[in-house]
Amino acid sequence: MEKSFFSIFKTFFKVGTLLLGGGYVILPLLTSELVDKKGWITSEELCEYYAISTSLPGIIAANTAIFTGKKLLGTKGAIAAILGVTLPAFLAIVLIASFLENIAHYKFINNIFWGIGIGVIALLFFAVKEMWKACINDKFSAWVFAVCLALALFTKISPAYIVILAILTGVCYQFVINNRRANND
Repeated sequence: MEKSFFSIFKTFFKVGTLLLGGGYVILPLLTSELVDKKGWITSEELCEYYAISTSLPGIIAANTAIFTGKKLLGTKGAIAAILGVTLPAFLAIVLIASFLENIAHYKFINNIFWGIGIGVIALLFFAVKEMWKACINDKFSAWVFAVCLALALFTKISPAYIVILAILTGVCYQFVINNRRANND
């Protein structure tokens, strides 16, 4: 499929239009559009961009769009992707803010927001499922996950420190594995 500025913008605009609930639900949407339909990137590449994006400051969807757009068409692709994914939210905020105060008391509107909340939960489930398949692929990664989950649930350690600990653990583990391979060769 063609990877032009407009096609990247259009694809990310479509994703941005469907992106309810924040950056955590972008993974299944991008997988459908970029991997399954267009074949522009692999699922592994997308998961890597997503993982990096979650550890950086800023909007997860925007960070993921920048990395993906950069891979597709360099700086032009990054600009197209970031504009595409953020423009729908900007337009929606401007539109909704202008009349939401007048209609927020209607039961119908509250039911719509309740339905959107259920949809966000489903998309979060699919995002976790995609990340699980890509990240938990051996005993070591399952062990790191279990330790990080326990630290997050049962201690008052900042999540940032837990992420840093997981990164350092992975780097050390990979260093040991690489040294073993080098010594065996």
